[in-house]
Amino acid sequence: MSEAVLGIIGGSGIYDLPGLSDLREERIESPWGEPSDVLRIGRIGKTKIVFLPRHGRGHAIPPSEINYRANIDVMKRAGVTDLVSLSACGSYKAELYPGLFVLVDQFVDRTSGRASSFFGRGCAAHVSVAHPVGPALQGLIAEAATAEGLPFVRGGTLVTMEGPQFSTYAESMTYKTLGYDLIGMTAMPEAKLAREAEITYATVAMVTDYDCWHEEHGPVDVAAVVKVLHENADKAKRLVARLAADFPPERVPCPAGSHNALDNALITAPEMRDPALLAKLDAVAGRLLKAD
Repeated sequence: MSEAVLGIIGGSGIYDLPGLSDLREERIESPWGEPSDVLRIGRIGKTKIVFLPRHGRGHAIPPSEINYRANIDVMKRAGVTDLVSLSACGSYKAELYPGLFVLVDQFVDRTSGRASSFFGRGCAAHVSVAHPVGPALQGLIAEAATAEGLPFVRGGTLVTMEGPQFSTYAESMTYKTLGYDLIGMTAMPEAKLAREAEITYATVAMVTDYDCWHEEHGPVDVAAVVKVLHENADKAKRLVARLAADFPPERVPCPAGSHNALDNALITAPEMRDPALLAKLDAVAGRLLKAD
């Protein structure tokens, strides 16, 4: 068993994670380019924490320009085994109100133009993302939210749009009619890449608005979102602190198979694999490539 290392990716409004002991900042180089920011590495209790603000401090990087591959790669290089994404989202259901946390378990990818895989020509791989969220990790988050008295719902589907604009009314009504629960701009391809890197992934979707479908609330705007973001950020930090305090010291095998997702996933014959691509995969697929 390996040490459990808890990674936290902070979304809109969460650019720092106070309360870390033995804190240091580390800039880890990635062959996939520049990550969003330096990593802040420390501990809460006995749990090692690696924190990365998805949009960079000061929110300098919009959703479509985030280097998702570099972010996941440096998390892997830092030893992260379990990754919790904190994301601001819009809601398609009246009962999923602003301020509520939703522990989603499914995603629909409606993005375009984002690099969504570490693999490609010279080393093709197909991993299963049928169940993209680690249920055991999600269970630990639910326990932490309960202990902190935070309102949350477990389960739901989040559709990821390209952005950076908010939805048209027609888009909003389409997704609502399809039965989706939430909408955001960053869960994909982040969740897919985490699975390829064999990192267990879970999302805490922090509801900030009703997109533009709700007749009584009108179209969403940044001012309205920011107000709720500040309230959600404080709750998210409490949630992370409780989660870390009670986190298991060793990595627990994931029921969804994220810990060995690459087993039987590589399809390119060893003699046909591109050495240059394999070199870039040294962290993401190192376990498997070293075995080969």
